[in-house]
Amino acid sequence: MKQLITILFIGLISFSVNAQDKVAKIEFKSDTIDYGTIEKGADGVRVFEFTNTGNAPLIISKVSSTCGCTIPKKPEGPILPGETGKIEVKYDTKRVNPIRKTITVISNAETPTVALKIKGLVVDSSKASVLDKKNKSVMEQ
Repeated sequence: MKQLITILFIGLISFSVNAQDKVAKIEFKSDTIDYGTIEKGADGVRVFEFTNTGNAPLIISKVSSTCGCTIPKKPEGPILPGETGKIEVKYDTKRVNPIRKTITVISNAETPTVALKIKGLVVDSSKASVLDKKNKSVMEQ
């Protein structure tokens, strides 16, 4: 009986040591998306692609933004080792201004918190008249 308990105890210890070796790793193709210069009201959806390069399932528990103008969407299920996933980000392009936002990804990966960035400029071309520029002389410009 003592031998059986000893064998079970050693088995549990070795199982827990092996379980600790398995870890998920998240690797993004790029940690920044540059929208460039886009028109007001244009499509503001972009995608961050990543791969689980670890040897355990990757579970993204939370994806948040620095403001309400940027809405991130996380993958629902776990990402198995070697598989890829996507985090969709939608920026409200009705706001005419420079874009400088951070999206925070929290997961069970080896690096549990990752900061992603989006940047760009939203312009309203209806406010700038081409005729105004042509009516000015070279000296006035």
